Amino acid sequence: MSETLEKYLPLVHRVVNRVAKGMPAHVPREDLISFGTLGLISAMERFQPEKGVKFETFATWRIRGAVLDGIREMDWVPRQVRQWAKEIERAYAAVETHKAESASDQEVADWLGISVQEFHRRMAQVSLGSVASLEEAFHPAGDDAGYHDLLPDPTAEDPSVRLTREELREVLEQAINRLPEKEKLVIALYYYEELSIKEIAEILEVTSARISQLHSKAICRLRGALSRRRQDLKL
Repeated sequence: MSETLEKYLPLVHRVVNRVAKGMPAHVPREDLISFGTLGLISAMERFQPEKGVKFETFATWRIRGAVLDGIREMDWVPRQVRQWAKEIERAYAAVETHKAESASDQEVADWLGISVQEFHRRMAQVSLGSVASLEEAFHPAGDDAGYHDLLPDPTAEDPSVRLTREELREVLEQAINRLPEKEKLVIALYYYEELSIKEIAEILEVTSARISQLHSKAICRLRGALSRRRQDLKL
């Protein structure tokens, strides 16, 4: 086991580097590596090769999930800000349900019952303290397995409520295509080109804070779309 652990420790560092890109500098990297290592050990203990998933793929999701769970337990984001983030996600999900295009700031603010100025203030706080990411969207709190392999489980009591890989990809693709152009560009540069917030800010010639806000708004929209889809499956 120790040899396997040593072999895949570089994977832990790669995952931590990826997750840490969108986090404040004061979050200790050593803690993130510790969380990730625990995730790797969990992957080694729970890996089932008969499912046809490569170990590295399985381990990557377990490591990400462990890091994100560890961040939640650190609770360095004020509870009020976390609550605002959840409310904003629900607002985007509700407003965009019956729209072919993305919801405007005014529409989301109206749904929340606040002014546009207050919405911008809350969104700024969410972006400053946010660890929200597409990775976290795949590993919701309280879901031990997360979406690490997205494969149908024949032993599940109600497989109809679980998103399949194809459904998840379709929901995300539709939601991304509906993003405003600036948010879509930030998502493309951050997740596909793997540029940092600072690098994207330099390319677009705006502040890092502005890019963080665009990223957080896009993630709130995407997480809202995923949440709405999960709710539809449960109805």
